Amino acid sequence: MSRTKAMLLVLLGGSFMSTVGLYMKLLEQAHAFQILFFRSLSLSVIVALVCCLRRGVGPIALLRSLDRSDLWMGITLSIAFTFYIFAMLNTSVASTLFILTASPFLAAIIGWLWIGERPKSVTWVAMIFASIGIGLMVQAGLSLGQSFGNAMAFLAALFFALMLVIARRSGKDDVLGGTLVGGFCCILIGAVMMGLLGLSLSIDPRELSIILIMGAFGIGIGIAFVTWGTGYLPAAEVSLLVLIESVLGPLWPWIFLGQAMSTYEMLGGALVLMSVVVFALSSKEKNANPVEVGNL
Repeated sequence: MSRTKAMLLVLLGGSFMSTVGLYMKLLEQAHAFQILFFRSLSLSVIVALVCCLRRGVGPIALLRSLDRSDLWMGITLSIAFTFYIFAMLNTSVASTLFILTASPFLAAIIGWLWIGERPKSVTWVAMIFASIGIGLMVQAGLSLGQSFGNAMAFLAALFFALMLVIARRSGKDDVLGGTLVGGFCCILIGAVMMGLLGLSLSIDPRELSIILIMGAFGIGIGIAFVTWGTGYLPAAEVSLLVLIESVLGPLWPWIFLGQAMSTYEMLGGALVLMSVVVFALSSKEKNANPVEVGNL
């Protein structure tokens, strides 16, 4: 595959994933665990189909190929997915996505503490500016009563970063196997919590359609395109290209629902995005197959 086609695939995948916030804001009645359950159903189907096609195996062989690292990636990713949904329901799309964009810095810290990958000096500088940006968004959240949602977004970023470190430690080229396990775990979490809370499987048909489309296209197809293109590009380029998710994500609710960003969100988001750009440009990965696949 040519470099241009690979870049277009990553940009297309990031664009698909950028629509998740819009889908979430279109939901009015569904509970978070109902969203988690049904979204994960369509997500798992799409990811399983893509895995089978890319690896040239059947469903049974695919399940047999999943190993311990896929299991741990799936567990951490499912926790991140759960926090992500609560974040989207309790704060703005902009704050959620910009806070999640800081996950590479959290991964750098976890990687340093766990597998001894000491961050470069420029990484610490970028993290300081990213922290200032997140602080501005937290300040905005306090004034708007969105502190809980911002906290959920940070926890989602933390567990997503942990998943990236597990993937890096495993040496895998992509996270599709872990994403599939994560989808299965989310189905289980959603089903158990729905049972405990007495929530019904019956929800508004319109909202069910939105949730299923979000899982299949917003996340499933998005991740598939991004991981397809990453094998042909350096990690730094992928890190920059997937920022299209965080750039476009807040625009869709503004265009279609009139939900504009606050001043603090714009300033904080700009600092975080700038920090990630500096981080990506300063990274010199030896492995041309990065595991970063954008946000959630």
